[in-house]
Amino acid sequence: MIGIIGGGAWGTALAQVASAEGTREVRLWAREEEVVASINDAHENTLFLPGVPLAPSIRASDDLGWVAEADPLLVVTPSQHMRAVLAQLDARPRHLILCAKGIEAGTMRLMHEVAHEACPTATLSVLSGPTFAHEVAKGLPTAITLACEDADTGARIAALIARPAFRPYAATDVVGAEIGGAVKNVLAIACGVVEGRALGQNARAALISRGFAEMTRFGLARGARAETLAGLSGLGDLVLTCSSTSSRNFSLGLGLGQGKAAVDLLADRRTVAEGAFTAPVLRAAAREAGVDMPITEAVCALLEGRMAVDEVVDALLARPLRAEH
Repeated sequence: MIGIIGGGAWGTALAQVASAEGTREVRLWAREEEVVASINDAHENTLFLPGVPLAPSIRASDDLGWVAEADPLLVVTPSQHMRAVLAQLDARPRHLILCAKGIEAGTMRLMHEVAHEACPTATLSVLSGPTFAHEVAKGLPTAITLACEDADTGARIAALIARPAFRPYAATDVVGAEIGGAVKNVLAIACGVVEGRALGQNARAALISRGFAEMTRFGLARGARAETLAGLSGLGDLVLTCSSTSSRNFSLGLGLGQGKAAVDLLADRRTVAEGAFTAPVLRAAAREAGVDMPITEAVCALLEGRMAVDEVVDALLARPLRAEH
């Protein structure tokens, strides 16, 4: 039996994977009554993942204790709410697979650091990589990183969640897997701005590559490995989310590039653009580490309404010429 904490699109898609074509019991926790009802009665998450039939072996509840009887637990809550949700779990040992991508505001902790503090008896893995929920739920081919500090535990968990079309690659660099997933959300907003402002494909390619340089600088400063950042959970996820309106972060940037206000674009509570919450935290963490991240700074300026799109673009293009690294 596997538990899923979080009934959004990604949590629902992972429940579908974990069900192993309906042969395994999956318990899913969701806050929304309509999500619980639609999964249990119609075998579909009509609010967050409409049109995708779900295995009958997936059962939903708003009772976190009932779901937490399962082991392992895939934690798919938004990053800024993870600590509060994990604090509600009992203290028994269990394995948590962390699926949120972000950095905690205030503490600047990565999600595995938050989980260690909230659930000190748990062992941890991080699941991160280039994934759109609707494609995963429909069984389209997907490869992803499953990072665990203990290689044997990571291999066991990878085998547990693997499916013919869902291929986890085991890794031990938890920090790198988390930083790639967090930073790419911010960079995807910037790529959306490029699209919304019709700045061209050259600009998008340049932004992706220079954004990857930012990700690498920050990741290495926080102890990540370069090869992890160049893999599925870093560069792979960056390319995916910087290229499609299926990315909530890209869509947010698209709206900003078209002149819409961030407050209006973020008003829809049915979707969470994690990059909007990660950007100011990432900026603070980068400054503290002495890491130059001009694209991240530019995204923050747009989200905070301090600069218009054209001003931000002009400021980036006016930066002094330098060697590429």
